[in-house]
Amino acid sequence: PAGRARRRRLVCRGDTVRKRSFKQKRVTAMGILDVKIVRDYIRMCTDGWEQGWHERNGGNLTYRMRPEEVEQCRPYFRTAGEWVSMGVTGKNLAGEYFLTTGSGKYFRNVALDPAHNIGIVEIDSAGGAWRIVWGLEDGAKPTSEFPSHFMNHSVRAAATEGVYRVIYHAHTPNLIAMTYVLPLTARDFTRALWQSATECPVVFPGGVGVVPWMVPGGADIAIATSELMKQYDAAVWAHHGLFCSGPDFDTTFGLMHTIEKAAQIWVLAQSAGQGKICQTISDDNLRAIAGEFGVTLNEAFLD
Repeated sequence: PAGRARRRRLVCRGDTVRKRSFKQKRVTAMGILDVKIVRDYIRMCTDGWEQGWHERNGGNLTYRMRPEEVEQCRPYFRTAGEWVSMGVTGKNLAGEYFLTTGSGKYFRNVALDPAHNIGIVEIDSAGGAWRIVWGLEDGAKPTSEFPSHFMNHSVRAAATEGVYRVIYHAHTPNLIAMTYVLPLTARDFTRALWQSATECPVVFPGGVGVVPWMVPGGADIAIATSELMKQYDAAVWAHHGLFCSGPDFDTTFGLMHTIEKAAQIWVLAQSAGQGKICQTISDDNLRAIAGEFGVTLNEAFLD
């Protein structure tokens, strides 16, 4: 009874109204960092940093946003900036929006200061230019490798009927080390990785492509990589790192993680054996793994 009386007094004094007003202010105070896709994007940046794949400003991540995600973020968009030509065109991505890391920005700072280190860009109606609609404050720009990302988004979207939305580039040290030792062919790298960990033929049964060393950030490497990504979910950049694609953050990060761990095993085995390997996963073993997990291996990489 005493509690009911107290509640009646609170209502009479207007405390309930004040509490509701406070609750309403908390709701309206929500910002773009409360939108799930932005939180998930930031988490992936942090995960990559904690793996040691993003020294200084190394690596980049882009995500092609779903229409409903764009609408969730639209209330926080600022007046759009000027259109900037990419030097490449992807007409199937005209009018799309992308989350992107910034040029010269550090993955370790993304969670600490998202608005200065990441942003959202809109693609023009011709599919050849971007403009910033959120983030990348104080004159920052999308990653210098955005043209490579964009071309590969275009290819992967076409190849998967729009399912693939993530492009991720990281400086994976063990895989980079392999590019100084193995011939730079898709077959040599795919076989080495498949034979290093039983997860590999299941996670990337189509294999991996390999791009010979090229100057990063320009149209040439964008085009070369996009040609490979018509067939593969991942491409090795010689002496530079790894380029992965996928439908979501978990799948894409998992692909990067699996390839780099297999590369680490390969490097350790080669070091321990001083280049002499006594046993490995045979091609028949690889086929057996594929059969058990219901995947189809790229037979071009098997004897």
